[in-house]
Amino acid sequence: MQDNARSGVQAIARAGSVLRALEGAPEGLSLHELSAAVDLPKSTVHRLVAALTTEELIGTAPSGRLRLGGGLARLGAATRQALGHDLMPVLQQLHAELDETVDLAVLDGSVARFVEQLPAPHRLRAVSAVGSAFPLHCTANGKALLATLPEGDALALLPARLERFTPNTITERDELLTQLGRIRSTGIAVDEEEHTEGICAVGAAVGVTADGPLAAISVPVPTPRFRGAEDRYTEALKAAATAAASRLTPAASPSSG
Repeated sequence: MQDNARSGVQAIARAGSVLRALEGAPEGLSLHELSAAVDLPKSTVHRLVAALTTEELIGTAPSGRLRLGGGLARLGAATRQALGHDLMPVLQQLHAELDETVDLAVLDGSVARFVEQLPAPHRLRAVSAVGSAFPLHCTANGKALLATLPEGDALALLPARLERFTPNTITERDELLTQLGRIRSTGIAVDEEEHTEGICAVGAAVGVTADGPLAAISVPVPTPRFRGAEDRYTEALKAAATAAASRLTPAASPSSG
C-alpha cells in the first residue's frame, strides 16, 4: 500500500516537472527535448505525455511539438474565479471605505490581467473591463507584481522597449528598477498618471509565495481626488493587503499520525 502511494506521488511529481518544462517553452518541445529537460527516460516521458494529453493538459502544436494544452487554461480560469471569491470580502470592504474603484489583477505572462472589479459610484471614475490586460511597467498593479520577483525575473517579463503611454511613463529600466526597490520596502506601488493621463492609482501584491505573487489589489482614482489624499489610499490599501494575506494563508495541515 505504501509502495503504491509512493509510486503515485512520484508520478504526480514527474507530471508536474513535465508541465513546468513546457511552461518555459511556448514554442513547444520535441519528446527528446522534453526528456532531456526533465532528466527522465523517453519511455517514461512518453507515458506521462500520453496521460496528460488525455486530460488535455498537454497538446500538440501544428509543428508536431508538445506544448501546454487547453485544459490548463480552463483550470487557470477556475483558479482565478476562486481567488476572486476568496478575496471578495476584502475588496468590498476597501470599496466601501474609499468609495473608489477596486481592482484585482493577476500576473499573466508579461501583463497584469484584471480578474475582478468593483466600480466606483461616482460619474468621474476609473474602470476597466474584467479580462483586460495592462502593461507591468507603468501600472500600480503591474509594478506591485514585478516588485515581488527577483530582479532578473522582473526584467525578463519586460518588453525590449518600455512603451511610453503618457509624459510620466517610466521608459528607462534603471529608473524602473530603482522604483521597484522602493516598492519592496513600502509594499505599495503608485501610478502617477503613468499609464493614463488623469488617473492615479495605488497597488499592492497579495498572496506572495516562492512561485511569485497570486494577485495584486489596486485602487485607480481620478487625479483631482487623488492629490492630497495619497496617505488615505495608501493606508487603506495596506490594511486590505494584510487582510488578504490572512485569507490566503493556507490552514495548518492535519497530522498524518
